[in-house]
Amino acid sequence: MKNYRRENPRFSLCGLNCALCPMHLNHYCPGCGGGEGHQPCAIIRCSQQHEGVEYCFMCDAFPCEKYDGVTEYDSFITHRNMVRDLKKAQRMGVQAYQSELDEKAVLLRELLDNYNDGRKKTFYCVAVNLLELGDVISVMKRLASGTDTDAPVKEKAAFAASCFQEIAQKRGIILKLHKKPKKK
Repeated sequence: MKNYRRENPRFSLCGLNCALCPMHLNHYCPGCGGGEGHQPCAIIRCSQQHEGVEYCFMCDAFPCEKYDGVTEYDSFITHRNMVRDLKKAQRMGVQAYQSELDEKAVLLRELLDNYNDGRKKTFYCVAVNLLELGDVISVMKRLASGTDTDAPVKEKAAFAASCFQEIAQKRGIILKLHKKPKKK
């Protein structure tokens, strides 16, 4: 929204991890409250009506009806953990959560720089977003020890994807965006 600014645009008011979104990574979106280029948002309008809370968990009504069904489908970024991540930030403290998110963003950048065959960006964004930091670190260690640095990128990407799928399966997580079905 025009003229809406946040100190930290990488973690949204509503609980999206903007720092892990392909649109943000490609500089198509400045993140929540990043200024120009940010899309109109009902949650931001709601925040402005509730004394400008910085995160929805700071509102007495959280989680309100605005969250009903919002995590069912994804956009460019997964929406599945919005409420969970807000509660985690509330429990840990925003600074600690932001440090964890920053660490995830560094690991995502490493994946994109070294294990992306041109077709894995969204997959890695979803994986890093949905898995806990410890799981992502575990996969990264496995990649570092089990990947030939001279191997073709396609081979490294396949190995990385299999490592993420394996740990996601153990956690009961599906590493795929849940897009809203097209209307007929």
